[in-house]
Amino acid sequence: MNLLNSKVNPDFKPKLFTTIRNYSKEKFMTDLMAGVIVGIVALPLAIAFGIASGVSPEKGLITAIIGGFIVSFLGGCSVQIGGPTGAFIVIVYGIIQQFGFSGLAVATVLAGLMLIGMGLLRLGTIIKFIPYPIIVGFTSGIALTIFTTQMKDFFGLSMNSVPADFISKWIAYGKSFASINYASLLIGVLTILIIVYSPKVIKKIPGSLISIVIMTVVVYILKNYIGINGIETIGDRFQINASLPTPTPISINLATINLLLPAAFTIAMLGAIESLLSATVADGITGDRQNSNTELIAQGAANLVTPLFGGIPVTGAIARTMTNINNGGRSPVAGIIHAIVLLLILLFLGPLTKHIPMACLAGVLIIVSYNMSEWRVFSSLMKNPKSDVIVLLVTFFLTVIFDLTIAIEVGILLAMVLLIKRISETSSVSVIKDELNMQSDAEKTADNDKLLLPKDVEVYEIDGPFFFGIANKFEESMRSIGSKRPKVRIIRMRKVPFMDSTGLHNLESLYRISDKDGIQLVLSGVNDKIKIVLKKSGLADKIGTDNICSNINEALERTKTLLS
Repeated sequence: MNLLNSKVNPDFKPKLFTTIRNYSKEKFMTDLMAGVIVGIVALPLAIAFGIASGVSPEKGLITAIIGGFIVSFLGGCSVQIGGPTGAFIVIVYGIIQQFGFSGLAVATVLAGLMLIGMGLLRLGTIIKFIPYPIIVGFTSGIALTIFTTQMKDFFGLSMNSVPADFISKWIAYGKSFASINYASLLIGVLTILIIVYSPKVIKKIPGSLISIVIMTVVVYILKNYIGINGIETIGDRFQINASLPTPTPISINLATINLLLPAAFTIAMLGAIESLLSATVADGITGDRQNSNTELIAQGAANLVTPLFGGIPVTGAIARTMTNINNGGRSPVAGIIHAIVLLLILLFLGPLTKHIPMACLAGVLIIVSYNMSEWRVFSSLMKNPKSDVIVLLVTFFLTVIFDLTIAIEVGILLAMVLLIKRISETSSVSVIKDELNMQSDAEKTADNDKLLLPKDVEVYEIDGPFFFGIANKFEESMRSIGSKRPKVRIIRMRKVPFMDSTGLHNLESLYRISDKDGIQLVLSGVNDKIKIVLKKSGLADKIGTDNICSNINEALERTKTLLS
């Protein structure tokens, strides 16, 4: 498939190819500076996210290099920076624990195909409508989970293995707390203090990088010159391969697809949500406008290619994107330069990463989890309507106690159910027999405020969407009208924006009952969309096109004709 062929999808327009038309040396120098800074910022985060996800540090760097390059090259946002993010740590770690790295590679490729499909089907705008309580719920849940995973390295606990689930982790930490390594704890605490307070002194260099450089030097001196060897480093746990791996084919069959499809769906949804949110925030600052469908295709391509080189899932990284914007980056060239900088660091400085202490990386991720937690937003949402609070808490606790796959699926389902309930509560069906109050009616044509109904005529007023959510209300209204049967029933639908198949079935049932009882049915205020539905279903012909009227006055005139 040629992704650059506009005939395949006219909406696929990478920002790189539009911005370079009027590119200049001055813009390049600005992008160069921003790209170098973002590359430096991305270094510790890529390493930390890789390790926390259950893979080696260079795989985190490879993800940032290849994924970041593809996202900038094909993306629909001028300043988006792609790479591994904290949001994926939980789901990636869980997939590796259950299916191994080969399973993760398959799930990531499937997620890439899903993202490309979303972009080609132009679902980019729809993704943005995912309820905010769900986003905050799983983001805060991920933050707490990341914080929990770092306790072993932060305190330097002696543990053979760490349980997978949240509650068992804390029980295991409590049992192993006597083995705390105070040197590791000191390194972790100092890391956090440097990250928090260094921006007040040095604003251009990120605190995470400063802390890693300082703590690495300190631990190197302690281990090699003072004889303190109890502080674990990356080299003690991983073998660093400072080179780009050759692409390896991924074996996919129907069995693995069925097994890993739920995990792939979670990766795709999370990647789509995080990337488009990051791009939306960037648009608000730069004044640019993203192409959300192009961005989804780029994210899909990145997740399709990166696993071939041993990488993990890729998405838009809001922290690195903001760093890019704040340092003057305004085109995808800055993102490409960021990937090149990381490649050079991997090739020439990669072996030095083995000296980075694990407690220092734990401190970096604790700060990341705090920034992700959005606890102020979380607490403010707790003051919202009960339906929002329920969605927020359910998504949060499912993320923490179970996993992100269940949390997103249940959260979206619950939000939909509560939305339907809320719409149903605002919709109503009323029965009118004697007169219509026209005082504030848009269909009022005369000076009188009331419209008298002819004898043997009753009006059903439907206020709101005529869908399965109010079907019961409609039936209850029919049962409550008493035993006296009218000669004409007017269904007033001026406030019905749409009608689904259940509403259509309900209306058809009413027609059959009325026809059986010798009662004529007249529809009033039917909009064009509903008229098309009625025509396609054949119900318009049964009712009679003359009995489908544009307003209540026309319907009453038709009623007089029928009664006479």
